[in-house]
Amino acid sequence: MKIAFIGCGTMGEAILKSLLAKGLVSSKEITASDVNHSRCQLISQRYGISCIQDNRRALTGAEVVILAIKPQNMDDVAAELQGCLQPQQLVISIIAGAGLSDLVRGLGHNTVVRSMPNTPAQIGQGMTVWTSSSGLSQPHQEVVRTILGSLGKEIYVSDEKYIDMSTAVSGSGPAYVFLFIEAFIDAAVHIGFSRQVASELVLQTVLGSAQLAAESGKHPAELRNMVTSPGGVTAEGLLCLEKGGLRALLTQAVIEGHQKSSRLHHR
Repeated sequence: MKIAFIGCGTMGEAILKSLLAKGLVSSKEITASDVNHSRCQLISQRYGISCIQDNRRALTGAEVVILAIKPQNMDDVAAELQGCLQPQQLVISIIAGAGLSDLVRGLGHNTVVRSMPNTPAQIGQGMTVWTSSSGLSQPHQEVVRTILGSLGKEIYVSDEKYIDMSTAVSGSGPAYVFLFIEAFIDAAVHIGFSRQVASELVLQTVLGSAQLAAESGKHPAELRNMVTSPGGVTAEGLLCLEKGGLRALLTQAVIEGHQKSSRLHHR
């Protein structure tokens, strides 16, 4: 499977790295293009692939084209590629905020996938939500699942509105988790732990709790109740969090994030 990367920023590199690490493609089957010469050199040296500064030339012979450019560059790159894509070529976009209709119209191409990966994809633990233009063939769907699945988990949605929703949940979600971790570590330091020990305690607690929630099949409320003894330390701490409005604030953050994502998509 020959793949062309148009742009190779952080997320594009994450896909490239995962595909190579899992042996899904060889370095000889990948071509990348990037306007930044030093970035091209770095990617070429790091992964042993061909990286050039010519987007059109990068498409030659590719079965899959991955658009990994910055949103502000989409119009220029789409205009450059228009008329160069072959009907059988599959285009997978990871461009934030770029709608399917904009991609199809801008590229003059109908076989297009819009996807929203998140930052844990950089270590193969990502969550990617994707949708596609109408009539995507079964073989193409399998290719998409293979590529996006190399980043972690992938979910197909039939309606593009769910992409905007996922932007506010799995896309922005890592930032909320990181903020929680940061605050949790600071709290542990405040009561007397060294920052090193506090970090180890909190990170493993969050990691283990998330894994337990994923593997146990139990509702999070049930798992929370298992930890919470009546009148105990955990009950006291949870009461404090509820009084502070943690649940309501998180809900509002997701709602406002979704509204912002929708505005960007429909601007």
